Amino acid sequence: MLAKEVKTGTIVSYQGAPCLIQTMQVQTPSARGAATLYKFRARNLVTKQKVDITLKGTDTLDDADFEKRLVKLMYSDGTDVHFLDQADFNQHAIPVEQLSDELNYLTEELEDIYVLIYEGEPVGLQLPSSVELDVTQCDPAVRGNSATSRSKSATLSTGYVLQVPEYLKEGERIKVDTRTGEFLSRA
Repeated sequence: MLAKEVKTGTIVSYQGAPCLIQTMQVQTPSARGAATLYKFRARNLVTKQKVDITLKGTDTLDDADFEKRLVKLMYSDGTDVHFLDQADFNQHAIPVEQLSDELNYLTEELEDIYVLIYEGEPVGLQLPSSVELDVTQCDPAVRGNSATSRSKSATLSTGYVLQVPEYLKEGERIKVDTRTGEFLSRA
């Protein structure tokens, strides 16, 4: 696939390993005849290290040879998080330290979770772009502050803490972007 066709969230093969594209920046040339550069920040799914990739628009990246399996969260035992494959009912275990970011959004009722399998081993997790979570703790809104767009910290049902608008209360359900970790809207 051409570098100019790569999007955020795509998994490509780079230096012999599957890499998940996390961010992308396009650098347009200032001189005539110069090539547009595409700078990608990716995460190697095998080693979990961040990788910087810089390519011209006509350079190519290969699609990664991996398998995506639809799963459902079963349980976490402190060292591993266990998932049940929805097609063949096999279990996949991923170490907790590999899922440090994803654990902020995982609940048992969450749908559309995919385990990424590379060479027979689960190497990562792909979550939906947004999830709905309950606000379990936040400060009450101060009367008269609704005219400005102020924010406050809120703790969600998974233990994740993020900034939300001041009008939200405990017990409300909100949408959170899993790529950026930011508040999107009420659910």
